[in-house]
Amino acid sequence: MPKANAKGLRLVKEFRDFKGGDLVIGKELKVDLFAKGDKVSVTAKSKGKGFQGVVRRHHFSGVGMTTHGQSGPRACRLDQSVSSSYPSRVFKGMRMAGRMGFRNVTVKNLTVVQVILESNLILVKGSVPGAINTYVEITK
Repeated sequence: MPKANAKGLRLVKEFRDFKGGDLVIGKELKVDLFAKGDKVSVTAKSKGKGFQGVVRRHHFSGVGMTTHGQSGPRACRLDQSVSSSYPSRVFKGMRMAGRMGFRNVTVKNLTVVQVILESNLILVKGSVPGAINTYVEITK
């Protein structure tokens, strides 16, 4: 967890074009902006999965049967042909193995179940992106 600053806050974030009424710069936003039954969008960094192959990252089906010329124990999970003699390069956006996850993800149309003003908590029904202790941004 990041350390708190002089005001005791762990994260300071700027919201542009905020439509929440009369606000002063530097004011702390509380959960009283939300009410039970509101539809909200939740944005956060998704869980990181590390370096993954094409079968897990892009749902490739693999080569098929492991016999008939497949050499090596994991050859059926490779991505096979990447390019040809023309254009003799790899196109941008080609689906290949690489790092998976840890990107900004927005889940829309989640319902606010309960707002607890004393604890400054919002209970949301649905799938919230990110790992435990991840900062999330909730918008109406």
